[in-house]
Amino acid sequence: MRKRKIKKHPFSAPLIIAGSFFSLIVLGTILLKLPFATTTPISWVDSLFVATSATTVTGLSVFDPGTTLTLFGELVLLVLIQCGGIGLMTFAVAILILLGKKIGLQNRIYLQESFSQGSIGGVVKLTKLILIFVLTVESIATILLTLHWLPTYELADAFYYSLFHVVSAFNNAGFSLFPDNLMSFTYDPIVNFTLSSLFIIGGIGFVVIVDIYQKKSFRTWQLHTKMMVVGTIFLNIFATIILFILEFYNNSTIGKMNLAEKILTSYFNAVTPRTAGFNMIDYGQMEDSSVLFTMLLMFIGGGSASTASGIKLTTFIVNIFATIAYFRSIEEPYLFGRTIRKEVISRSLAISTVSLSIIFVFAFALTITENIPFLPLIFEVFSAFGTVGLTMGITNQLSDIGEILISIIMFLGRIGPLTLFFILTRPKKVNYRYPYDQVFTG
Repeated sequence: MRKRKIKKHPFSAPLIIAGSFFSLIVLGTILLKLPFATTTPISWVDSLFVATSATTVTGLSVFDPGTTLTLFGELVLLVLIQCGGIGLMTFAVAILILLGKKIGLQNRIYLQESFSQGSIGGVVKLTKLILIFVLTVESIATILLTLHWLPTYELADAFYYSLFHVVSAFNNAGFSLFPDNLMSFTYDPIVNFTLSSLFIIGGIGFVVIVDIYQKKSFRTWQLHTKMMVVGTIFLNIFATIILFILEFYNNSTIGKMNLAEKILTSYFNAVTPRTAGFNMIDYGQMEDSSVLFTMLLMFIGGGSASTASGIKLTTFIVNIFATIAYFRSIEEPYLFGRTIRKEVISRSLAISTVSLSIIFVFAFALTITENIPFLPLIFEVFSAFGTVGLTMGITNQLSDIGEILISIIMFLGRIGPLTLFFILTRPKKVNYRYPYDQVFTG
């Protein structure tokens, strides 16, 4: 009997990615709306907003999770964060791997797309390594924070608080069970460095971690890994210095702190916009220049195939070096002795353009629907798109329409502009071109 050849749609993976996030949001919305999930009733819109924020690992919330949610509601939030951070389908496939089940071609293609791999070869092994890495890092950090918080809390509470904040930090979610987020731990170096290390590791990208693990020498790393590691170190140091200078005399933020505390707090506030969302100061009290700089950090985001969002650091770097190459009359930019492909440059430009367009459209819409000052509002939009979770204190002032619009931005920011593009269009290669003509720019 002749077997029928099944034609696979080339863009099924992006559809699965978007569909899995959407399904998780719907499930989370229903679970959070259950009477025993909250201490006081919440609306469907509020439930949708928080479920979307958790699934997209953003951290924005219209209520205080620590007082509004019951233990059941907090556990729902925790699961949404964990599944949303590494991807629902990735999480499901990882469970199948643990159970020893065979991974089919469709699931391998999905993993290839999720982890930005060039082929499906080795994606199952890569998923195993990532799962082991995630569980190991989260376990070590949970034990460390539990021991640190034991003098303050009972063992069960110390463990639970540690587990929740570790999962939230590693997945770059920014949700906290404390009413003031992490402002009570501004002067606590253990909490500061533990959580910041988690969201830096989670946001640098799983493929980078695996590449570093497999290749011990910097010289043998992939160009992507080199760009992410060097770019992350440089940007974090640069951002720390900038925020330290801008906020040095601001008594509402770090002005009254001693030098060591100023450096520590500046460091945390430099790395959290990429895209963790925890805060140790009131962003509503920051200088306008610091707020604007923070929006740039939120727009850049973390690494590809990570728990972070934004346009991604490598996209930002490619745009910079492509611009430098143009002004130096170099046809193709190069970095670390490697040439960056033209299609990578085109993709980076497309990502940046689509991302800015999304931000502009939704910011414009929110200025119509909301009676909120412009700077806090545009800050909220950048935070939502970068799935950061930082706010200048206006989230609970949003109207129902505003909450829905911000929810859509968080969803689009998490799945990424290219995934949205592949879902809405059917790009195809053509074997012809039209004649060239002159276009004046600049």
